[in-house]
Amino acid sequence: MKHNNNEISLKHAINQYNRVISESRSQNTARSYSQAITKFIALLTESKIDTDTTTITSCSESWIIDFIDELRNYSPATEQLYLTAVVGFYEFLASEYELELNLPRVRALIRRRQRRVPLKLPQFPRENIEKLIQAVINAARLPQDDDLAKLRILRDKAFILTLSDTGLRISEACSLTRGQYDRNERQAVVIIKGGRESIVRFSGRSHQAIVDYLTARASRDGITGRALTSLPIFARHDLGCGSKTLPIKTVGARKIINRWVKYALGASLVGSITPHSFRHYFVTIVLRGSGGNLKLAQELARHKSIAITQRYAHLTDDDLDRGYHKIFDE
Repeated sequence: MKHNNNEISLKHAINQYNRVISESRSQNTARSYSQAITKFIALLTESKIDTDTTTITSCSESWIIDFIDELRNYSPATEQLYLTAVVGFYEFLASEYELELNLPRVRALIRRRQRRVPLKLPQFPRENIEKLIQAVINAARLPQDDDLAKLRILRDKAFILTLSDTGLRISEACSLTRGQYDRNERQAVVIIKGGRESIVRFSGRSHQAIVDYLTARASRDGITGRALTSLPIFARHDLGCGSKTLPIKTVGARKIINRWVKYALGASLVGSITPHSFRHYFVTIVLRGSGGNLKLAQELARHKSIAITQRYAHLTDDDLDRGYHKIFDE
């Protein structure tokens, strides 16, 4: 359907863009994009541009220059994110409304003017993560006072081993269903960041932990009246969910990690290990075990670019140190 662009306001187009983003991206990405567009609207308002009455035909590439200047007080990473969101809006106008915009010029303006995001090397307490993993493994062997407590520990063990041995992001792990997991192959087909489908492989210990947990809660799953394949792998076990089998949310997952950090390492270290710390741990373990095979690590971690994986290479420098001194100093 051909649009009459002279009748479409910027506000209408912006609302449509935000809706498309909310439907196609993760909740966190949609929230960040919305914040960027809100900032962009504020800039237009300060420039005496009324988004209610100004039509999309007035959209100018020069607004990008003003927006970059407006973002100078933000971090380079935030600047990059906000510019990506606004460029996405320009691309939306060009594709949705067939608006003639000079998109190459927009991208060239950004390349010339935006600051570079400094390389941040991922840091995480590897030894403490391994202590936490061992603590939850040991705790799962101990008798518990009630069935819910036992289920929670088995779930936590399966969840933590899944994070550490698969590299799944927290949202990906929380959304896993029983139907996605192939017990025979020890694999799951998941929708990863960017909407891509990918196969995730599970270690022997993470697989066994999942099997033990699902076996322990089999009677609960059987009375839900729902197909087993639709049920979450990692479920809530609190009084608030009653007899329903509900998935844990990302907030609940963070609480699980914090609880085990407190148990294994002490209250003072709560916050030092996050769910994403296990992803850093996973990539590093793959690099160590494969002799620094970046391509393998990239594929297993499902990194879109190998440049992301290369950020972890420095973490194996101590292996090089040990190898060197073993050759020359022993």
